[in-house]
Amino acid sequence: MKLRIRRYRWSDLDEVYALHQICLAQVGIVPGDGVYYDDDFPRIHEVYLSCGGEFLIGEIDSRLVAMGALRPLDEQTVETCRLRVHPEFQRRGFGALMLAALEAKAIELGFSRLRGDTTLNQGAALSLYEKQGWREISRQQVGELTVVYGEKQLAHALTQ
Repeated sequence: MKLRIRRYRWSDLDEVYALHQICLAQVGIVPGDGVYYDDDFPRIHEVYLSCGGEFLIGEIDSRLVAMGALRPLDEQTVETCRLRVHPEFQRRGFGALMLAALEAKAIELGFSRLRGDTTLNQGAALSLYEKQGWREISRQQVGELTVVYGEKQLAHALTQ
């Protein structure tokens, strides 16, 4: 199975939102827990695309199975958001492919640092970030969940 990565289109919204809900439910993140939010979905173009970020879709045979986004925080820093892989397609390297595509896009857009967060109960995400060279910068308790914040410097990638 080959994952095809492309830019988000308006017509993807329903599938993107469904993937978001499926993946968070899988790890026990639910509305009202202080971590869950979805107000950006109706505004993907505004929140991610028109401000200098990105929103990528991963497809297999025209089925949306993965996604990830970049949201600029400042001139040097971009936040990875919405990194998701459908449960039926996990443990096949698609999360790593999406993260690599986001990192490459961040470099292309001129950013030198990636930031992101996940929760302690999202072990696969924590492992992925660690394997890709991210470092933990802080933790915060939000309700019942521990949010782990991390970052990765990209400046070295510009000189390779």
